[in-house]
Amino acid sequence: MNRTVELRNHSRELHYFRLRLAIGAVFVLLLFLLLFTRFFYLQVSQRDHYHTLAEANRISIAPIVPNRGLIFDRNGEVLAHNYSAYTLEIVPSKVANLEALINELSTVIEIAARDRKRFKKLMDESKRFESLPIRTRLSDVEVARFAANHYRFPGVEIKARLFRQYPKGEIASHVVGYIGRINDKDLEKLEADENLANYRGSLYMGKIGIEQSYERELHGITGFEEMETDAAGRVIRVISRTPPISGNNLTLSLDIKLQEVAEKAFGDRRGALVAIDPTTGDVLAFVSKPGFDPNLFVDGIDSENWDLLNNSIDRPLNNRALRGLYPPGSTFKPFMALAGLELKKRTPQQGISDPGYFSLPGSTHRFRDWKAGGHGYVDLHKSLVVSCDTYYYGLANDLGIDNIFDFTSQFGLGKKTGIDIGGEVAGLLPSQEWKMKRYKQKWYAGDTISVGIGQGYNLTTPLQLAFATAILANKGTAFRPHLVKQVHNSRNGKAHEIVTQPLYTLNLNPDNLTHVQNALIAVTRPGGTAALAGAGAAYIFAGKTGTSQVVGMKQGEKYVESKVQERHRDHALFVTYAPVENPRIALAVLVENGGHGGATAAPVARLVMDYYLLGKLPEEAAAKAVGEDEESAHD
Repeated sequence: MNRTVELRNHSRELHYFRLRLAIGAVFVLLLFLLLFTRFFYLQVSQRDHYHTLAEANRISIAPIVPNRGLIFDRNGEVLAHNYSAYTLEIVPSKVANLEALINELSTVIEIAARDRKRFKKLMDESKRFESLPIRTRLSDVEVARFAANHYRFPGVEIKARLFRQYPKGEIASHVVGYIGRINDKDLEKLEADENLANYRGSLYMGKIGIEQSYERELHGITGFEEMETDAAGRVIRVISRTPPISGNNLTLSLDIKLQEVAEKAFGDRRGALVAIDPTTGDVLAFVSKPGFDPNLFVDGIDSENWDLLNNSIDRPLNNRALRGLYPPGSTFKPFMALAGLELKKRTPQQGISDPGYFSLPGSTHRFRDWKAGGHGYVDLHKSLVVSCDTYYYGLANDLGIDNIFDFTSQFGLGKKTGIDIGGEVAGLLPSQEWKMKRYKQKWYAGDTISVGIGQGYNLTTPLQLAFATAILANKGTAFRPHLVKQVHNSRNGKAHEIVTQPLYTLNLNPDNLTHVQNALIAVTRPGGTAALAGAGAAYIFAGKTGTSQVVGMKQGEKYVESKVQERHRDHALFVTYAPVENPRIALAVLVENGGHGGATAAPVARLVMDYYLLGKLPEEAAAKAVGEDEESAHD
């Protein structure tokens, strides 16, 4: 048997061992070199960058929301102010089971069904990482109770927030407006206006009325707080603080006591009233009935109240004074009378024999007067006192639509007044050009006849009627209506007065103005259509009643108010100014479906003027001012 004996080659094994050791050493050296290179890059080359990041993690910047400016009436009464209260807030993104958490939370702090509904609505409008209030205005007892149980509710915090309050509630709600939660549309607008940075931390902004139109003045300038925090995000110390600058306070031209008188005068009726100082353009009262309680919107309105407001047949959210469009009816006649005199189509002495209707030459169609059988002999003075339709049918035909449009548009009819709150509509003063553009039809002579008595295509807002009446009262000089009288700068405490200059002055013949004014004074005297409202007045006022048709009547059909559904009845209007010798107030009143202006709208105006000029209410209760049953003349 042959045996093979293998002898180990120690020198070769040692060689390979040393080779492997060398390779391993080189590999380890390379790793250390790589590690050192990375260490050098991070600690030396990128030191400034990572130092900045570390500081950013260590230092937090929190916005400080400024106090919103206050709103006062012309006599210093507060219409909008702020107060501080605690809110219970949830960040939905930090909660695994929101419904379970709210149920558990309700065992510690009462959470009503309306709170849950409002919270759900806020969630639908907000992002999940935003802190949303589920309860507001917590009591001290509720705050203490939650603080003891805070550990049980991750993602839930108590915060101190400023809340807006409107102490007058429904009074002047359409003027003052309200604030609401900032939504995506608001954010887009703020970004487009390059004002988004100033709203960091802000949850609310103005939505309508003065709150919206003067948002920049009221909001203020957001401040910032630079704080040092630990790894857990807890605040260690405040490094620096830039205080916020409160919003500016606003003083309105509105007289809130006068506003209350006006709103109460409407009772339960729907309608609008605008009162203006004709010598300055100050809006003294601005009524849209019914109104709403703006306090409902401050926390985010719940669905129940929203449905009540939004679906109400009375449309309380509609600003009738600013956006309501109504035929002016016979309140248009003073401007027609003045046009007839100025354009020399009529003289004060020239009259007609009124048979109770008017027919165009060559036509058998009759445009009927409101009084069957007519008014007999009618000159310009009588035409306004008894509101003779037939007189103005003929005058409109003689003037022609182009002259009517050119002259009456000078009084602001058919266009925006430029008042300092948003949402105003222009109304409609028709012309041949308008009809061709709108309907692709030519203008017919019959169209002009209806416009002559403020019907047909004619549409105005109560604000426009008040503006036009103010120009008439001021003998042709126009001032732009405005609601803000002073801006109080929160930085220096100084008040900036809003001084208005005349927009323009119409070149009107003083004698023609006197003829029209004398007739309007007679409207409020015995025999006039507003005699009921004018009885016993301690001052002289001029006015014109009007009735605005809601539902058209068939040819030959007689309008009987008692047989017409309430919401299909005519609207009642009245325009007036006083005292005649030195007008201090001009106003327009509209009572929806109120029937005759002399019976329903004019008494409202009388209450307002009695308070403003005499400082007292008339003997009749304000609530009974609308809806009197006494017989009165048409309009």
